[in-house]
Amino acid sequence: MWQQLEPLLPRVSKPARYIGSEGGMQTPRHGPDVVSWLLTYPDTYEIGLPNQGLQILYEILNERSDSAAERAYAPWTDLEALMRSSGLPLFSVDTHRSAALFDVIAFNLSAELTYTNVLNCIDLAGVAVRSAERSDSDPLVGAGGHCTYNPEPLADFLDFVVLGDGEEAVGDITAVLHEWKMSGRTGGRFGVLRELASLSGVYVPSMYEAVYRNNRLVAIEPRYPDVPPVVEKRTVADLADWPYPKSQLVPLTEVVHDRLNVEVFRGCTRGCRFCQAGMITRPVRERPAEQVRTMVSDGLRRTGYDEVALTSLSTADFSGIEQVVADTVNSAVNSADCGQVSVSLPSLRVDAFTVGVAAQIQRARRTGLTFAPEAGSWRMRMVINKLITNDDLYSAVESAYSQGWRRMKLYFLTGLPTETDPDTLGIAELARNCVELGRRHVRSPSVTVSVGGFVPKPFTPFQWFGQNTVVELRRKIGLLRDDLRRAKGVQLKWHDPAATLVEGLVSRGDRRLGAVIEHVWRNGGTFQEWSEHFDLGRWQTAAEACGVDIDSYVHRHRNSDEVLPWDHLSAGLHKDFLWQDWRDALNEVGLEDCRWTPCYDCGACTGYGIEHVVASAVPPAGGSQGTGMDLSSDGAVPVRLLQRSLAGAAK
Repeated sequence: MWQQLEPLLPRVSKPARYIGSEGGMQTPRHGPDVVSWLLTYPDTYEIGLPNQGLQILYEILNERSDSAAERAYAPWTDLEALMRSSGLPLFSVDTHRSAALFDVIAFNLSAELTYTNVLNCIDLAGVAVRSAERSDSDPLVGAGGHCTYNPEPLADFLDFVVLGDGEEAVGDITAVLHEWKMSGRTGGRFGVLRELASLSGVYVPSMYEAVYRNNRLVAIEPRYPDVPPVVEKRTVADLADWPYPKSQLVPLTEVVHDRLNVEVFRGCTRGCRFCQAGMITRPVRERPAEQVRTMVSDGLRRTGYDEVALTSLSTADFSGIEQVVADTVNSAVNSADCGQVSVSLPSLRVDAFTVGVAAQIQRARRTGLTFAPEAGSWRMRMVINKLITNDDLYSAVESAYSQGWRRMKLYFLTGLPTETDPDTLGIAELARNCVELGRRHVRSPSVTVSVGGFVPKPFTPFQWFGQNTVVELRRKIGLLRDDLRRAKGVQLKWHDPAATLVEGLVSRGDRRLGAVIEHVWRNGGTFQEWSEHFDLGRWQTAAEACGVDIDSYVHRHRNSDEVLPWDHLSAGLHKDFLWQDWRDALNEVGLEDCRWTPCYDCGACTGYGIEHVVASAVPPAGGSQGTGMDLSSDGAVPVRLLQRSLAGAAK
């Protein structure tokens, strides 16, 4: 399609989004004996290119003899208009092939507000938006990523979904599709989808039926006896077997997170109750330190980047992190090729950040540091199980300032369960105190406070909580804004509460949300994660037209016996463990990190050869004083840890 596309590019903003030719770009081999994948990120190129999941699968598929993979990104509105008027379909950036020529169009779903873009990309590809209307010759449409732990709002549009790690799953899917393709597509689309449904970690929505009674979801059941009633996630047991990406893409234009990214471990056992990523990616699997060092040194030399990020959900928890950072810095400092290199540790926990880590990082080129206390008071951090004290935060901040940092960013959530106004105002107090600590060490220290509205996500202990309304979230932001109006050195930023409402609607919705998403898309609602395009009115109009009660989906508390739209899927966690953790949250009972303490029997490690140690019956530090808030149907007193472990073992 390049000859038709090229004349359009001078007429759009950022034409480099569409030309490919990046460093590290693969050269796929297409042919009748090859299963071709179009790995698609439903947002702009500069947002999607750094995505590690997509890059990893891109390399793995192109290493296989029976598959080929290219990439696509959502075209911005200016190019989309030109494509539609010129009759040009969605295309790959690698070879500019039409999307309809691929066997699979697979989306990475990292944010719920991109769902209308998914429909837009399918339509641009020239494929029927609804899976039931596709023919045997159309590409299969799949998805993976964290959002697929509740894929039900997109169930009518996706042919298959991968739960969990994709490294092994894409190989299994390719093998099935290759055999089907070589057989002349025997059995048709229905036959191959039914076979895909038998693969571990693969969910085929059309093989299941949603059952409603009195306008409530009561079950999601297999349509056929050979379809599993519960789909378990896929988990890569040893990251050392998957040292990807081996050749990270280096773009020709500016993108977000434009740096070398090396994943040091996957999973998290800190047990933060608001954090979906920490729950669904268990168990923790560390990459060998020597492999990390090799990937860093080789990656810097190959890409020419001057910044490396050691990525995970809590990088400072990596075993021997100080030595790995020191080796990274030494390698960069001693390398004539790399020059001065900065080291980033995203997702820093303040109770794992030490003077030693600060001292090692400061030897490289310094950037800002980001910490995530998440809540403004110790009481709230007990509720959400972010067990860091104010002193932990102040110690980490002072360690950084003492090594010469001037800028800090602090992330917080508002709208958390049981949150009060003093908890909210505690955010402002923490920020002011951090600036005062900085003044002891540097001139003009600054703290940026970033506040997001809390959205309860599937497979977390808070999945039963009804989130705050837009009015309430705006009121809390107003409290902070007024309190920090005269705070020198503190800048406040916040996420739009209206967007938080829609995120909550889609993240916990069932199949009936599909009609709402389609209505928003058909009425021009693309790029809803971009503030200049987001329109709450579109969603409210769509919900009313489709008979969907937003308040019931978003603001209503759930009971323990309610069927949730994702109950037929499994993230490896026992549902009774999550319910008990919810009860513990309401009673302000914190649980220590199970990496270093006895097992709580959440279920995530089952099948990985990890011995469970029954936890002590003694309550953790912090006690179990109630909050007076009871959102359950039974008002039960929380079961202690020993009882929980025995119940889990019995189950």
